[in-house]
Amino acid sequence: MNKSFYSKFAGMVCIGFLALSTSTLFAQKGEVGFRYMPTVSVFDIQTSTGGTVRGEVKLGFGAGMLLALNISDHFGIQGEVIYNEVSQRYVEQDIEKRIDLKYVNIPLLFSLNSGKTKPVNFNVVAGPQIGLSVGTQLFDGNSNGNDSRAVLSVKKGDLGVAYGAGVSFGLTASQNFRLGLGFRGVLGLLDISDNSRTLETDQYYILDRSKLNTYSGYLGLSFLF
Repeated sequence: MNKSFYSKFAGMVCIGFLALSTSTLFAQKGEVGFRYMPTVSVFDIQTSTGGTVRGEVKLGFGAGMLLALNISDHFGIQGEVIYNEVSQRYVEQDIEKRIDLKYVNIPLLFSLNSGKTKPVNFNVVAGPQIGLSVGTQLFDGNSNGNDSRAVLSVKKGDLGVAYGAGVSFGLTASQNFRLGLGFRGVLGLLDISDNSRTLETDQYYILDRSKLNTYSGYLGLSFLF
């Protein structure tokens, strides 16, 4: 085989590599969107007698926005900012009580898609999530106020693993404007309770060695650009 053959072969490889690189570059698309995410939560509650109970599931509020980079039609990375209000209701000594927790959650997710720009796209996501506590409240239904003996103290930060699955539908001929439906779960990795305060004799921490797990559905709109 002469040098001309090798030169042509090398040229074809270079052209093929350039074409692949160009197609990959143009396959990259940004995505921005908004979601409504009703959420239920699960965490353990400590009673005044030292026992542990699991509260009644209560639907909470969630909403957020996402910004994503779709590296190809089948793989992408997305960051989100989600505001969640989660609650647990329980009864102790015939008194109904409720714990409200408010978080701003920031997940960074890797996504696998059946076809991001197809009329119908199925996807799964997973990745780490950082949570920032932005408010807590303990409501005592009997006295219409807070139980002065119970102390609700939560760490400022939380860390979890987010996972989920969903489906999106193209709403326009270009498939760029999309409707999304799906499920999102978060497995809490850290104890969210902060028991560093000095308590009075009759006080007790209402959260003790509690990890926060949440489960959300979502409905949202997004735009590929």
